[in-house]
Amino acid sequence: MKDSYKSTIERAKIICEALPYIHKYTGKTIVIKYGGNAMGDDKITETILQDVAALKIVGVNPILVHGGGPEINKMLGRLGIEAQFKNGLRVTDAATMEVAQMILCGKINKNIVGKLNTIGVKAIGLCGKDSQLIKAETLDGDLGYVGKITEINGKLLEILAEDEFVPVIASIATDDEGNSYNVNADTAAAAIGAAMHAEKLLFLSDIDGIMENKDDGATLIDRITVDRLRDMIKSGKIGGGMVPKAESCIDAIERGINSVFILNGTLPHSILLELFTDSGVGTMIEKA
Repeated sequence: MKDSYKSTIERAKIICEALPYIHKYTGKTIVIKYGGNAMGDDKITETILQDVAALKIVGVNPILVHGGGPEINKMLGRLGIEAQFKNGLRVTDAATMEVAQMILCGKINKNIVGKLNTIGVKAIGLCGKDSQLIKAETLDGDLGYVGKITEINGKLLEILAEDEFVPVIASIATDDEGNSYNVNADTAAAAIGAAMHAEKLLFLSDIDGIMENKDDGATLIDRITVDRLRDMIKSGKIGGGMVPKAESCIDAIERGINSVFILNGTLPHSILLELFTDSGVGTMIEKA
């Protein structure tokens, strides 16, 4: 048997393995949070957006929520503004808010939309200020313009996602006076997933998932309950920027999302591997 024929058979087997999963998720909403730390490589970005496009093409309704922390830090550095964080959240004064809005809503959002539009789907870029998509109030005065989400305009997303569009959402929120708030993208993704009654919520970052020992990749946890995740936060096994991510996972599960995953977005085609294969990748968070 020629090697080329063997390769063709392997491809056919992969397609057959994916078929029941495609059927399972057809018409369902999948919310994907694309983290700033998974955005550093153009080739990886291309595979992530190919996965998002593939979901739409086979009948799934993907919603992409993105961050952009590293790009914000670069611009702040150029402007001589020091980046500060408290409990994993960016301290956001007026100048930092202006930079965050410019980078997230302008540069990153439109770059993602443009790339998706070139690979066969119709993407539309949004931020929380569009039609008051994400409403918020001040989370903590010490954090400045950091928002606590109070409402998601699910009707707008439902119209777009169930039609031919892929919503691409920057995590900037607003209030009734039109003020801008910097909202943690993990938190925004969880709130959007809950509002949309998403089948799954996927967090893409630059880590493989949740580790029993954060410094040892061999201790990756395949499945973890909400209670155990809380214990890991309390004990300090989960710290820094992983805390809001883990808390967002807990919040999403408690608000009714069936399953939540943390995946390594730098792994090529991690979205399709998770959704359309038997083994999957990353860490699955479940209620019990």
